[in-house]
Amino acid sequence: MAPARDCPCCSGLPYTQCCAPYHRGEREAPDAVTLMRSRFAAYARKESAYVLRTLHPDHEDRKRPEAEVLREIRDATSTLKFMRLDVLDHDGPDAGGFWHVLFHARVFEKGQDRSFVELSEFAHDGVGIRYRSGEQVAAAKVAEPKGLTIGAFRETFSTR
Repeated sequence: MAPARDCPCCSGLPYTQCCAPYHRGEREAPDAVTLMRSRFAAYARKESAYVLRTLHPDHEDRKRPEAEVLREIRDATSTLKFMRLDVLDHDGPDAGGFWHVLFHARVFEKGQDRSFVELSEFAHDGVGIRYRSGEQVAAAKVAEPKGLTIGAFRETFSTR
């Protein structure tokens, strides 16, 4: 794992110069890749309020009680170790105003590999870019994540 001073998003920058300003609400992420990285770092650093704040109003969790969603995020951040993030591909905004980010997250729970590959969708909510939805596949089902593109993910794994 990267030294504590490095940002958990794996950018190679110190946390204070990378995701910390987003977590503190000092500024909005300028693009979908940055938002996705900052959300990964928020999970790693147990910044549950930021994870909730960066959900798009159309996200399913926005239809549920905030306290319940926050509790679930806290539970996940307390049991999972977010070790590494690799952005594999990204695009957007498309004609519908959506950005997409494909990434591989290395995540462990009590020594068990829970890593996954996700194709995330983002949209602007009038304030900033927000996480709208995502399709996940266990990393073990992906032969070589590093070479995966959004198109190949959709062809092979997408259910939409």
